[in-house]
Amino acid sequence: MSPVLIAALPFLGALLPGLALRFGRSAAAGAAALATALALAGLLSHAPDVMAGTTIMTRLDWMPQIGLSASFRIDGLAFLFAGLILGIGLLITLYARFYLDETEDFGRFLTYLMLFQGAMTGIVLSDNILMLLVFWELTSLTSFLLIGWWGHLPEGRQGARMALAVTGGGGLAMIAGMLILGQIAGSYEISQIIHKAAEIQASPLYLPALVLICLGAFTKSAQFPFHFWLPHAMAAPTPVSAYLHSATMVKAGLFLLARLWPALAGTPEWTAIVATAGLVTMLIGAKIAFFKDDMKALLAFSTVSHLGLITFLLGLGTEEAATAAVLHILCHASFKAALFMTAGIVDHATHTRDLRRLGGLRRAMPLTFAVALVASLSMAGIPPLNGFLSKEAMLENAAHVQAFGTGWLVPLLATFAALWSVAYSFRFLAHGFLGQPREVFHHPPHDPGPGLLAAPVLLVILVIVSGLFPMQTFGPLVDVAASAVTGTPVHAKLALWHGVETPALWMSLAAVGGGLMLLGLWPRLRAIWDASPRPEAKPMFDAIIAALARLAGVFGDGMHDGSLPRAMWTSVLTMLAVGLFAFAGAPFLPGTREMLPPTLAAAVGALILLLATGAVAFLHRNRALSLLLTGIVGLLLAGAFALFSAPDLALTQITVEVVAILLMLLALNFLPRETPRESLPWRRLRDAAVAGVAGLGTGALAWAVMMRDFAFDPVSAFHWAQSKPGAGGTNAVNTIIVDFRGYDTFGEITVLGIAALAIFAMADTLLRSPAAVVRLRQLDTGGNAGDPHPAMLIAGTRFLLPLAMTVALYIFLRGHNLPGGGFVAGLVVSIGLLLQYLASGYVWSDARARINPHALIGAGVLTAVLGGAGAWAFGLPFLTSGYTYVHLPPIEEFELATAAIFDLGVFLCVLGAVVLAIASLSRLAQRTPDAEPAQREEAL
Repeated sequence: MSPVLIAALPFLGALLPGLALRFGRSAAAGAAALATALALAGLLSHAPDVMAGTTIMTRLDWMPQIGLSASFRIDGLAFLFAGLILGIGLLITLYARFYLDETEDFGRFLTYLMLFQGAMTGIVLSDNILMLLVFWELTSLTSFLLIGWWGHLPEGRQGARMALAVTGGGGLAMIAGMLILGQIAGSYEISQIIHKAAEIQASPLYLPALVLICLGAFTKSAQFPFHFWLPHAMAAPTPVSAYLHSATMVKAGLFLLARLWPALAGTPEWTAIVATAGLVTMLIGAKIAFFKDDMKALLAFSTVSHLGLITFLLGLGTEEAATAAVLHILCHASFKAALFMTAGIVDHATHTRDLRRLGGLRRAMPLTFAVALVASLSMAGIPPLNGFLSKEAMLENAAHVQAFGTGWLVPLLATFAALWSVAYSFRFLAHGFLGQPREVFHHPPHDPGPGLLAAPVLLVILVIVSGLFPMQTFGPLVDVAASAVTGTPVHAKLALWHGVETPALWMSLAAVGGGLMLLGLWPRLRAIWDASPRPEAKPMFDAIIAALARLAGVFGDGMHDGSLPRAMWTSVLTMLAVGLFAFAGAPFLPGTREMLPPTLAAAVGALILLLATGAVAFLHRNRALSLLLTGIVGLLLAGAFALFSAPDLALTQITVEVVAILLMLLALNFLPRETPRESLPWRRLRDAAVAGVAGLGTGALAWAVMMRDFAFDPVSAFHWAQSKPGAGGTNAVNTIIVDFRGYDTFGEITVLGIAALAIFAMADTLLRSPAAVVRLRQLDTGGNAGDPHPAMLIAGTRFLLPLAMTVALYIFLRGHNLPGGGFVAGLVVSIGLLLQYLASGYVWSDARARINPHALIGAGVLTAVLGGAGAWAFGLPFLTSGYTYVHLPPIEEFELATAAIFDLGVFLCVLGAVVLAIASLSRLAQRTPDAEPAQREEAL
């Protein structure tokens, strides 16, 4: 299976649960599990090649000129992480089916979960850092939806906002770092970047890139001082917590550090930043976890500590430490997912997770206790479980680290962190399941059914088996993953016993003994902890956010006080100041071109243009007259385009002007005939002065550009030369729009459709507002003069509509070689439709509308996407056109171009946007007194 399909399957699977929910919750869970299982099966189909050291790669060029390609790779590291994401994702889906209450919207939950799974899978399979950034931000957005699933709870909302703010902010820093890294390496492909360590580390931009990338990784993986958001994410339902803490979001930062390890590791800067952050996080997280009473809070801070452990190992920069980090990623995922699921089972049975109220659950819930026992001991690093293997590897690597001229500091701190880890692991077990019950529950707790127990049981079986037989289970996978991290072949030696001469053995014994001692001193230590003043990250974060909000409020209220004139002249003055600064910073050189001799027609046109423009400013209070004068200005500009050999621009200008004038004429029905006087005379003089200076500056800039030659060849020369051989059309303007700069056009039609939807939404909001409806019905626009629907106008527009459609078809078909195209064709049809509304009224025209404008916009965007994506089938970049010439006697030779498909999308989107705007105005008009009462009632 292609890596592209593996990454896409979770996203496709997000569409299934909502559809399958009508057949029951099990069907919805099965649909989501099917997509995950297919992706996992596709991944496992590459296992033989990956285990043999082969890297599977797929590349789809998107915009190769800027280095953006849909590049996917499956090597040992990607295989490890994708396997965790998809494998544990299957278990989480099963667990969630029986965990969530029947009243929960299970279909929507699974949709969010699958989108999150797809984003994480995309991160680990991406071979292009720009595409990785897209998936990276998607994890922040989808985790926001999952963490805030219980939005009715304040802690759910706050946890989601905190996670989004911290990880999103770090993501912005990481974007900058990744762009710098790509510029240093000369490529955005990860497979090329990791082989350019010498160039990257020798660059003066290495340290800024490293710091920015580490900010992104540290915020995502909750490293100090950004560790505080992760425990608050426990407000999510337990399936989300188990997935997020074990295999997905928090592992994204670790994946990034491991993926870029060959390019960035091995320098003093890397070790100082990454290893120090990891060690501090490991210590702080472990200590805080010991004093938490909520089972999920304890596990959350333990996750912070273990993430710090992995970061510390990666920061050491040695192959042995990187191998140990890979091993602990596997071990931590298995026991931590089982522990979170166990906490959820306890919560289900007792309706509390408070360790102060629990106790003695081993008798009431023996199966749950068995799962908790194995997983907790593994988290504590007790043999023969897999957590012991990775903890020993960490201690062994820490034992040989020199810091500040001494060899004992780092080993001591690592042992101290492991000691606290043992302490909170035993506390989770002892205070939750051992001893006597501390409270009598209304409903006696008991083990759940197999639906909830199956997933954690499978995980603890893996914990046991991989601990007893590490080389047969985790060994091969650790080897290929660690080899992918380090870039050199790795053969890890995983065993439960390495002899008494290893420092790790004695460090581990000290940690276990010290942890048991801390647990025995729990009451005294807790009293000291409660009495000790200590900084709390959450209040500090809240204070920073509140201060930033106040600052933004002061700035925003000062700059955006609702005064449009003030905002306009402030913006214009700023642009003038920047332009003046640029002008003063360079010497003035005279122009090199001669002026064209003016003709009488051009002079008359320019004079009329000046008069019309000035009249708009002086007569703007009369809305209808100023609108007509604006139309005159637009038509004169179209004439200027035609005069200077730009027929495409002239045609577009004319159609845009007509459509805009007709739409605004329809909109004037909802406005008074005259604009009220609002500005004082001195303000009008001020605005006129600012506008005059801006106009002179713009004119001077245009004059300077047109009177000078450029030292470089303009890009137009390329477009002229490549219009026919490159895009198959002789109309360079059209080939630029649909081929050379098709991506720009695609963005523009998307924005056009969004604007039309915004108009519809605003009209819909007005119609839902009782006060707005009353104002519409009381609207007095001055009445109509004579017959509101003249018969001659009606007859003329009936004839013009099919004529406009015929002309539009002609303009569309000839657009690739002569002036025209989908944009102009859509506007021509829109003019025909607008005239129907002007002639026959809103009610009559709207009642006969047979086209859904929303569908038109959607069809237009989809057609444009399909037309552009079709190039991928031939191995070409997105929106690359193909063409051929066909001769069918007796018809003369004609062209077939795939650009016509994209142009059809432009046509549909433009037409849909205009029709939706008309429909929105029509809905408003049917609430006004101008519509006949019978027609209003019929329409409503």
